[in-house]
Amino acid sequence: MSKCSFCNSTVEYLGHLIADGLLKADPTKIEAMTAWPVPRTVKQLRGFLGLTGYYRRFIAQYALIAAPLTDLLKKEAFCWSPAAEESFLALKLAMTKVPVLRLPDFERPFCVETNASDSGIGFVLL
Repeated sequence: MSKCSFCNSTVEYLGHLIADGLLKADPTKIEAMTAWPVPRTVKQLRGFLGLTGYYRRFIAQYALIAAPLTDLLKKEAFCWSPAAEESFLALKLAMTKVPVLRLPDFERPFCVETNASDSGIGFVLL
């Protein structure tokens, strides 16, 4: 019974808040991302990218923003640079401006538009 709740307008589920057909990132996770200190090791960087990567669907061009940080994960490549700092701060900023997503209405038709290049892949649900 301690894990049950009834008559709630908002439900917490796997790091998301679901309310009235809207899906939002959990504010406590967003706070953890913004308070994250500058990574000094690959392990710390993996932790940050893992946390932000979970919410990548909310961020437009997440892979492009995070590219300088993911490059640091290569073997013997961890060297914090101005580009990595800029990427780290841009990712934190993007996470604080996470939009609210509306779940698709399956009663209406919709289509998926895709796009791919050498540096990224993306899609839009219309």
